[in-house]
Amino acid sequence: MVDDPEILLARFGRLPAARRLLEGLRGVTVAVYLVGGAVRDLMLEVEPRELDVVIETELDSLIERLGADARIHDRFGTASIEVDGHAYDVARARSETYARPGALPTVAAAGLDEDLGRRDFTVNAIALGVAGPPRGELIALYPALDDLRDGTLRILHDRSFIDDPTRLLRLALYASRLGFTVEPRTRELALAAIGGGALETVSGPRIGADLRRLASEAEPVSAFETLHELGIDSALAPGFGLTDPALARRALALLASDGDRPTVVVAAAALDLDAARLAQLLDHWAFERPRRDAIVAAASGARPIAKALQRARKPSEIAAAVGGAGIETVALAGALGAQEGARRWLSELRHVELEIDGRDLLAAGVPSGPGIGIGLRAALAAKLDGETDGAEAELRRALAAAAPRPTTLHADGSDDGPDHGP
Repeated sequence: MVDDPEILLARFGRLPAARRLLEGLRGVTVAVYLVGGAVRDLMLEVEPRELDVVIETELDSLIERLGADARIHDRFGTASIEVDGHAYDVARARSETYARPGALPTVAAAGLDEDLGRRDFTVNAIALGVAGPPRGELIALYPALDDLRDGTLRILHDRSFIDDPTRLLRLALYASRLGFTVEPRTRELALAAIGGGALETVSGPRIGADLRRLASEAEPVSAFETLHELGIDSALAPGFGLTDPALARRALALLASDGDRPTVVVAAAALDLDAARLAQLLDHWAFERPRRDAIVAAASGARPIAKALQRARKPSEIAAAVGGAGIETVALAGALGAQEGARRWLSELRHVELEIDGRDLLAAGVPSGPGIGIGLRAALAAKLDGETDGAEAELRRALAAAAPRPTTLHADGSDDGPDHGP
């Protein structure tokens, strides 16, 4: 850990997103601080993901000075600004009070010490002066620097998880992202808050935002493991939780590069939930419809597809077992015991395409109707199994399957009826 302010300032100044900011702040007379996780990450020699800036005056003059496009959040005294394609969160130093547990805070202008004191964990209660009189000062609430050095997550006051229960999910996030341990008193207070129903006081969309953030982490399985260890997941919804981290890791290892990792992780945590209940939960947590549908499909479809893949031997059988399932569903099915079939479909078979299409069958005299689909499916199965080579062979196989069979009339007047092949 590095705590020399000049080294930290130099590191900050080398960030592409910081250069334009510092140019705009040159010569300011107000105090401007980089705060929270950005300072923590600089001290840990990690490039910050977000840049949060705090000033001890109103925001208007700073925004005007930067010539920035700004989205103002008057209720919280904050603004999201963009300068030359770089995004920053800028805030007036403030205090927070909570009208009731789980409510959004009521804010008031305050000094930097109070601003740092409202934060979630000590390791985020750190500020670095980057412009104005405090430039080059490193300010931290006790014991922030000791906790950062020791790799410890500690809340700042005993009501922290009651005031804002989403901090419980952030506890899992930082434990995973930073590899830090939870301080015993903090763990005790977290368990008490969970047992006391603190998470029930928070709106669904706020819970969902943090779940999506956890699932999008570089190591999402570790984050969901911590949720499960503390009992946060089952407190959010009975039956929800990653009980088998190894399964989730196998699924992510199988997932193709064009797959959605968060979908796989959330689906792995929801394998034991009924599809209708899961869809209801994801709606409550404000998941967007495409990802909601993909999660429900993966969680409900992975087990039956795994069984079908285990029975499949030929490539065409593997493709038939998968059917129209998404790649996240197939990766999860593979992790459930059908690894070889899932891997082969994900890496190879799903990319196999015919050289012919329905227009070729129509031109060859096949009437419009179900025979077209029957023929194309038969041709694709043959191609997957290596039984055709080239467009002509594909067309012959498709026509053979699509052509109606002759009707056989029996003595009792019944017939076999025309069909369109297997």
